[in-house]
Amino acid sequence: MGRQTGISRTNIFIGVIVAIAVVTSAVVVFRSATTKEKETSLGEVFIYDVEEISKTDPALVKYEESGRINTGFQNVFAVAVDSKDHIYVAGDRSIKIFSGNGDTLSEVQLAGAPGCLTVDAGNIYIGIADHIEVYDPSGTRKTRWQILGENIVLTSVAVSENDIFVADAGNRVVLRYNGSGKLVGRIGERDTDRNIPGLVTPSPYLDLAVASDGLLRITNPGLQRIEAYTFDGDLELSWGKPANSIEGFVGCCNPVNFAILPDGNFVTCEKGIPRVKVYNAEGVFESVVAGAELFSQVEGFSALDVAVDSQGRIMVLDPVERAVRTFVSRQSLVNSQ
Repeated sequence: MGRQTGISRTNIFIGVIVAIAVVTSAVVVFRSATTKEKETSLGEVFIYDVEEISKTDPALVKYEESGRINTGFQNVFAVAVDSKDHIYVAGDRSIKIFSGNGDTLSEVQLAGAPGCLTVDAGNIYIGIADHIEVYDPSGTRKTRWQILGENIVLTSVAVSENDIFVADAGNRVVLRYNGSGKLVGRIGERDTDRNIPGLVTPSPYLDLAVASDGLLRITNPGLQRIEAYTFDGDLELSWGKPANSIEGFVGCCNPVNFAILPDGNFVTCEKGIPRVKVYNAEGVFESVVAGAELFSQVEGFSALDVAVDSQGRIMVLDPVERAVRTFVSRQSLVNSQ
């Protein structure tokens, strides 16, 4: 579809969302305890004491950092783990592959900056600008297909047998392709007849993964929840809520990224106040992996990304440290002794 001209209701709505995101960001950065009682048009959900929320109750932290991989990139964008527990990091203009111990195994050079990636059956699926590239295990490019449209912002890729799902945060939609790169469906667009509210992406984050129950999980960051869809685009369930408490998702648009553990639990990442948490398969808060105290925040700080391996280790991609930080459950450490 071509770009619409003139000022439409949709354009006005998008402008309002962007404005709210900007104002909210300012509230998050500059809010002090004395502003808590001040009137605001943003609503109570956007008003919180950053200092207070950034503190994590130690009793809720069930993981500890066990190591890190310094990627050597100037900029890092995404992380993924394959069936052999090799770790793939997208950064600068390449993909670096590391062993579970952090040894560099290989590197795939790219023509552009990778925005997202996933690995399936050894093949590497990479979103770059407005297209998808697929590489074999040796790093040879197998195919490339264009994502048609405008305002494309590719933020996540997931594969399930012959289906490839691509998240486009710019157009607030998940695109379903077959193995040949042919578009066969669109998921997540607003549809009142199907009771689908539509994906809300005030910032360029939209993540997805296929769970063991066969449903596609998609973040809806503007509604602060994770939604489950059939491959045909029917919304089956959702969980998550906006809240300043640790159990909910704070700010204008969280969670930004997530991964699914071998036991079916979810690991979520938040921006604004960066923290990593675990929820069970029904969306009930379980524990904290890493609180905001563990992350350095600088101007231009981008969101954390996350992946998990077969052992349940959690790999957090830290954009400030430009490193993959590994977290393991304290219970697993006890069991291994």
